[in-house]
Amino acid sequence: MYALSQFSLSDMTRFGIELRRLGADAVSMEEVANRIVTAVHQKLVIAPSNERACALVRTFVTLPYAQLPAEQQAFSATLFPDIASQPGVKCLTLLATAGEEAEWNQRTLSRGHQALPLPSEESLVRSPMISQLIHQLDVPVSSLLNADSSMLLDSHQRTFNVFHVANALGSPFIPAQQQFVVPYGIRSVIGFGGLLPPGELFATILFTKTPVSRDVAELFRTLALNVKVALLPFAGTKVFA
Repeated sequence: MYALSQFSLSDMTRFGIELRRLGADAVSMEEVANRIVTAVHQKLVIAPSNERACALVRTFVTLPYAQLPAEQQAFSATLFPDIASQPGVKCLTLLATAGEEAEWNQRTLSRGHQALPLPSEESLVRSPMISQLIHQLDVPVSSLLNADSSMLLDSHQRTFNVFHVANALGSPFIPAQQQFVVPYGIRSVIGFGGLLPPGELFATILFTKTPVSRDVAELFRTLALNVKVALLPFAGTKVFA
């Protein structure tokens, strides 16, 4: 167990090794992502009670519409009816989820985030949390939406930033304030991620029930590299279970 509000460099090192190893014997990126969100949800706690620190943990990946399973294609079409005629449109796709409610532990039960179409930079305005996530991770939006291979090459020379909202209550970047933030006591939000071949973004987002400082959030930069190592063998090949 790791006390999230006191998360340290040594904690990050040990937990990073654990996350890196979760790809062993997996057969799909979805399986690895499920192991990752489950580990984060179970092992980050609030001291001294050892109550779980995260109400919800989710991992997303961008994929072209044409590569989504039929159910996710149907979901994305409810948000962007013309998407079938544009099979290359990127969708921010829910890959794995773990949380307090039963329906938060199966990606196909998500009511609003199974596959979010990103047809243009302007479309991100409708999703302020996603827009801010991409912005804080310092990912060039135009390159991401157009699968610019140079962005992937650049990523090998850098460590991406973290998405951090210290005070979730009342934040314009965190939606569903009355339906989610208030009733579940969400205090902070952390997101970390990076790029996978052929230029797709992955991001893991933690909705925490304990305040998380910027110094603690910064430690998740390195965890992003460990998660990338675990996911990498399935990039561009076997994504879904």
